Amino acid sequence: MRQARLKAPPNHPVSYYHCVSRVVNREFVFGDEEKEVFVKLMRRWEKFCQVRIITFCVMSNHFHLLVEVASRPAKLPDDAELLRQLGGIYSAGMVRELRDRMALMEAGGSVADLAELRESFLGRMWDISAFMKALKQQFTQWFNRKQARKGTLWEERFKSVLVEGAGEALATMAAYIDLNPMRAGLVADPKEFRWCGYAAAVAGDRRARQGFTTVVAALNRPSGTAAQVLAEYRVRLFGAGEQTGIDDPERGVRVRRGFDRATVERILGQKGKLSQAEMLRCRVRYFSDGAALGTREFVNAVFAHQRHRFGPKRKTGARPLRGVDAAGLTTLRDLRLKPLG
Repeated sequence: MRQARLKAPPNHPVSYYHCVSRVVNREFVFGDEEKEVFVKLMRRWEKFCQVRIITFCVMSNHFHLLVEVASRPAKLPDDAELLRQLGGIYSAGMVRELRDRMALMEAGGSVADLAELRESFLGRMWDISAFMKALKQQFTQWFNRKQARKGTLWEERFKSVLVEGAGEALATMAAYIDLNPMRAGLVADPKEFRWCGYAAAVAGDRRARQGFTTVVAALNRPSGTAAQVLAEYRVRLFGAGEQTGIDDPERGVRVRRGFDRATVERILGQKGKLSQAEMLRCRVRYFSDGAALGTREFVNAVFAHQRHRFGPKRKTGARPLRGVDAAGLTTLRDLRLKPLG
């Protein structure tokens, strides 16, 4: 029996998750239309489930989301507000049917039945698992209709890493996600890849820009205007001045692209450490398989809350990132097999 998903301790009013899911057999099935539909559905379920996308990246056979999830509020939406929210995911006719059904239950004194019906919808809010399930299922339904296929689209249940919402962790994870198309050699700058949060923010998308305001605030930087926020975040993507790496004649600057495996192994074989900027040009397993990412204090707190998952010999949770000057970041899992690549 598989373990329940690792989630934030209940005393966390807001939690952040890096979620990754891959297409079965890792086939490259997402073209432009598929990516557009995925982003549209992502925004639809983001609104209904009461979560917030900090940033995202939709590639040809997988996607990354950095999701903010608030704890369930003490005061829940009333029936009118709940029906309004349901209008974002259901047809007008279905919403009318639900409204009539709820009215009949209330008029007939069926308090328990009405509460159960409400909870069937409210239980899908403020929960990372419910959000991901709804998003993936609806996209699969659309994709299968389009391709006249049946069966699962996704390789396995999605991976998630609990991310500390303060300091370096949130900004590092956001940058790692937005740099995916650059690491893959698809673009020289993530702003050129329209299906990522950074490109959406540069293009003026309000929700995408709000995500980066949160990222910059986590670094204790002044938020300022949208342009200032993106300028601050761009330093996180490229490093100060964008001066390390290879020439890009078209843009007239020098930028860092992805490192190949041989370069990483050479640096680590010499007992060197990648800088944080260099790390972001690699595939980093810690960011998808590390279970939790943050300061030592944060990860140890997660470990204490999830103590039942680990054997009695383990005394602490936080583990350093091997081969990286990670600015104090740690993870819950100690990955020994090719953590960087």
